[in-house]
Amino acid sequence: MSDVLRLDAERLDDEFEARGWSDGLPVVAPTRARVDAMLCYCDREPHAELGTMPPRHGIVTPEILAVNAVMAGCRPEYFPVVLAAVEAMLTPAFNLFAVQATTHPCAPCVVVNGPIARELGINARYGAFGPGVRANATIGRAIRLILLNVGGAAPGILDRSTQGQPAKYSYCVAENEAESPWEPLHVERGFALDDSTVTVTGADGPHNLNDHVSDRAAGILAMLKGALTDMGSNNAYLYGQPTIAFGPEHAAILAADGWSKTALKRFVFEEVRLPRALWSQGGMAGMFPDLFPELDEKPIIKQPDDLLIIVVGGFGRHSCWLPTFGDTTRAVTRRIERADGTPLRSVRDLYRPM
Repeated sequence: MSDVLRLDAERLDDEFEARGWSDGLPVVAPTRARVDAMLCYCDREPHAELGTMPPRHGIVTPEILAVNAVMAGCRPEYFPVVLAAVEAMLTPAFNLFAVQATTHPCAPCVVVNGPIARELGINARYGAFGPGVRANATIGRAIRLILLNVGGAAPGILDRSTQGQPAKYSYCVAENEAESPWEPLHVERGFALDDSTVTVTGADGPHNLNDHVSDRAAGILAMLKGALTDMGSNNAYLYGQPTIAFGPEHAAILAADGWSKTALKRFVFEEVRLPRALWSQGGMAGMFPDLFPELDEKPIIKQPDDLLIIVVGGFGRHSCWLPTFGDTTRAVTRRIERADGTPLRSVRDLYRPM
């Protein structure tokens, strides 16, 4: 690679794209100095093998991850989040092979919780799923470049997604814990409030949930019941763990009327169901004609706790939901921590000059 790095910026981008090392956007040259700066925020040996990444099963090491994080434009202090997200995706329950190689347009969605999300300025408010904040954009892009360059999931080759989706460029967000009326996702999933975590799901892009009229929970719940009954989503026939990302206003209205996360999950399990008479007419029914013979109405989740609920965004009465690839992949939450397994409270605590 050293000969390539001596090219000027325009020729460098062309060469990286020709070699299949790019996501199609301009890259930052991964010079030795830049990679070493990234590794200053890692307490593992640069060449330590962390596993292999499907579908190509390329070897994952901190140095390889750092190269891709540099290319994505990450600041060095973002690297502990990138590393934790990759480790979460390599967990067998996530089933990265299926997420990478399917014709479905899913992508790993990274939700960051805890003090490190705030320390790094990962956007949790206005436009959090969109452009404009370097931390979100480049952490998410680093994940994608790693999936391409280490996992080998090039479009049309090992990534067989029929159409793809914009979230395959970058899909990283923080939860708006400060304006949530409920406990944050990582606490709900068994971690301490002052832990920092990443949660990964194999998700579609966000689907808008729009209700500017309701000022009571009943209207918002009716909207959810209509919008989530989606025959086109994989959750309609393969269950899974979809996410509802409530905007702060919708969350406040629901909480003011006494709706907890537990109650909302129960509502979705019991009320968001596809009638067999409708489900059997089309969609994926032909592939699974006998999958639910005992059910007149099919829920989109197997059990209430399969639904993930977070609060994301600024004010304005919009929420969104993230359908998933189905039960083939499970959400994984991993704590951002040191190599010895102790929690990392601040990325500054990890810094070690090389």
